[in-house]
Amino acid sequence: MLIKYALTHSLLISTVLVVSPICLAEEAKTAVTPEQVVQAIEKTFGVTQGERRNHTKGVCAVGEFVGIPTAAAPYSRSALFSGEKIPVVARFSLAGGNPNAPDTARSPRGMALEFKLSQGGLQHMTMLNTPIFGAAQPQTFFDAIQAAQPDPATGKPDSEKIKAFKASHPDSAAQAAYLASHNPPSSYVNSAYWGIHTFKFINQAEKTTLVRWQFVPEAGEKPLSDEALKSSPANFLEQTLIEQVKQAPARWDMIVTIGVAGDVEDNPTVAWSDEREKIKVGTLTISSAMAQKGADCEKINYDPLVMSDGIAASSDPILNFRSPAYAISFAKRLSNQ
Repeated sequence: MLIKYALTHSLLISTVLVVSPICLAEEAKTAVTPEQVVQAIEKTFGVTQGERRNHTKGVCAVGEFVGIPTAAAPYSRSALFSGEKIPVVARFSLAGGNPNAPDTARSPRGMALEFKLSQGGLQHMTMLNTPIFGAAQPQTFFDAIQAAQPDPATGKPDSEKIKAFKASHPDSAAQAAYLASHNPPSSYVNSAYWGIHTFKFINQAEKTTLVRWQFVPEAGEKPLSDEALKSSPANFLEQTLIEQVKQAPARWDMIVTIGVAGDVEDNPTVAWSDEREKIKVGTLTISSAMAQKGADCEKINYDPLVMSDGIAASSDPILNFRSPAYAISFAKRLSNQ
């Protein structure tokens, strides 16, 4: 089935996105709709006109990716791993719809990548700096946003509603525990990012392998100290990134974990065993960064279901729900709502 989006990059052109049958089937089974989720985000955080509804606060960057054909070929035929230099438009961000969220917040950080493949092809990756997600089903994500809506009387979330949400949604616990026990990063450069979901790699022989991926910083992970968490200003991540890549390019190794029979495919709240085989399949280099207003990343809809031949979606209901939800948010941005 074809759904037409006004998918714009710098030229605001109209294009066509193919939505997988998995996506439509999962949406049909889901109690909550993408429209309801977007509306809940707007009610909780307010609307910043013409901006993303979620991960509103962010910074743009550009660079390149070079895959390792010999490492990736046994698993994927994607042009992403051709070994050629592939241009990348990146966006780093904070979760949530508050454009003024403090950079010390114990919330996820995001790294979104658009790989510009040959002959106009695209590959998107939309990641978080947590190895698991906070919801196994869209309903949990929706309920979390609902629980966080500010009380009209106080302007703050109702602690009892949040407590009740946690008690009734155990699938939210793993990510919450990770965020509570890991201080936020001191820089976007010094953070790892996980793909969260399970994906399928397909090779030339049509063999399918379940995989998960992670981008590991060559500069190492450097979280804020407890003291810095208390004393750092509300806004430092954007300027730190801009200055760091002025001094030297920032690099991440793309590490793919190879799934085995029995590994969870459809639940992003469950981590895979550390004993799984891991292979390095390429290196991402970020060479410059800039404020997002007017920059290349601003108008990109980082839909995680935009994938090249050789990479496919799993049955993960959260992964397949994200595409239509992103489309709704994107359409509102385009119309300056």
